Amino acid sequence: MRILVLGSGAREHAIIRALLAEDARHDITAAPGNAGIGADVRTLDIDPNDGVLVASYAEAHNVDLVVVGPEAPLVAGVSDALRERGIAVFGPSKAAAQLEGSKAFAKRIMEAAGVPTGRAEVVGTLAEAEATLDRFGAPYVVKANGLAAGKGVLVTSDRAAALAHATQWLEHGTVLVEEFLAGQEVSLFVLSDGEHVLPLAPAQDYKRLLDADEGPNTGGMGAYSPLPWLDENFVDEVLETVALPTVRTMAAEGTPFVGLLYCGLIVTDAGVRVIEFNARFGDPETQVVLPRLLTPLSGLLYGAATGELGGVPRPEFALDVAVGVVLASEGYPVAPVTGRALLGLDTASADPEVQILHAATDLQALSADATSSWATESPVATGGRVLTVVALGSTFDEARERAYRAIGSIHLEGGQYRTDIAARVAASAAD
Repeated sequence: MRILVLGSGAREHAIIRALLAEDARHDITAAPGNAGIGADVRTLDIDPNDGVLVASYAEAHNVDLVVVGPEAPLVAGVSDALRERGIAVFGPSKAAAQLEGSKAFAKRIMEAAGVPTGRAEVVGTLAEAEATLDRFGAPYVVKANGLAAGKGVLVTSDRAAALAHATQWLEHGTVLVEEFLAGQEVSLFVLSDGEHVLPLAPAQDYKRLLDADEGPNTGGMGAYSPLPWLDENFVDEVLETVALPTVRTMAAEGTPFVGLLYCGLIVTDAGVRVIEFNARFGDPETQVVLPRLLTPLSGLLYGAATGELGGVPRPEFALDVAVGVVLASEGYPVAPVTGRALLGLDTASADPEVQILHAATDLQALSADATSSWATESPVATGGRVLTVVALGSTFDEARERAYRAIGSIHLEGGQYRTDIAARVAASAAD
């Protein structure tokens, strides 16, 4: 197939690597991509948020399938522009993408579908925020209502910090104050063709910047899969109580959900609850889920895009453990320092069980030697989360050892990463 992948992060790099692993001779292009993606496939200088440009390119080049990676193009309606021209696209419409673009919309859908979730109230003023925080009590959960690049959520026992966060995001719109839910968090990706659903393997990510879940919230500093501590009926329960009711409610409202329904869940003493929905693959969970996938990804994505998931068997996954560790720039997530060179990537990727999945990287030309005509290019960091090192192993200890050996070979001045990804589950598995 001719496949166009929109996006420039490690999530999109993981999708492309999974497609290439099929050995099906797909013609894959990415827009805009990054340095690592560009080493694997052809990249285009096209704005992925411009539906007209994307659809025109896909039509002119006979693209069979467009895979939308990030949330911004979905909320901008890029999928609608593609469908209007009859191009298969994996990604929900602008209307359906409100599940991620508006947390208030998502809460309304959950209520209509009878999906288990925590209490929440939308507030539009600081006075309303103060009153709601006091009514709900600590720990406080404050969320920006719209897209916030993974930085719109604050969970804290500090009332002043909660109010400061609310004040910041009230400048951009409304804010949600939510009930605090305690328990283990789980990410489950569910493929949907608007009627039928298929689950991928669960994963767990690490949202805090520092070890032991300290420091500010981030877009995610690492992840692992599978989750051996989950009940064996967990996935079936989520499909029946969360995914299917949501997809059916969206269809009944005239906004069928076609694409990837990201279910952000928490396992509480009272049962499974939904923390949030996203309308696309999660990052960094995608980086540890797809390397374990045995079923060809292209068939799953195309089946969802064309309404043909009915009767398709559940995807199969290897028994291998996958551990992913994110390397971030100095100053992330507040003010990341960019433009610094990445060294040691070849050494880090020498292990065949390790993948280096690029996110915020680009190639920078180095000055040519004064006595020669050649010049070289070096990868540099261009943003906060720079790359994800993913390792497979037969055990958590083996996967962790490979991942940390590899990331230890990479040098980025001021770079930072957590050292405890999957440490707890590895210790439990060893007991």
